[in-house]
Amino acid sequence: MSKFISEAKNKITGAYISVRAAAGRARNALTNRDGQGTLDIAVTVLVSIVLGALILAGLYLIVNSTVLPTITEKIKDMFNYSGTP
Repeated sequence: MSKFISEAKNKITGAYISVRAAAGRARNALTNRDGQGTLDIAVTVLVSIVLGALILAGLYLIVNSTVLPTITEKIKDMFNYSGTP
């Protein structure tokens, strides 16, 4: 019986040490401030993506409303050439 109690104490002690080590690792992970700049970079990337999308949308509107009708008209005029100026 004494051997059983001794083994149980060893297992309990080992479990206690494992829990304390895990708690220490968790504490270190929660207080670690090494990745603090990552959020700043993520916000910068997000802002640049939104601005790029706005610029592309503006260019798309300009091209569709101004450039494409003019090009289409000029191409039709080239194919409808009657030979006289």
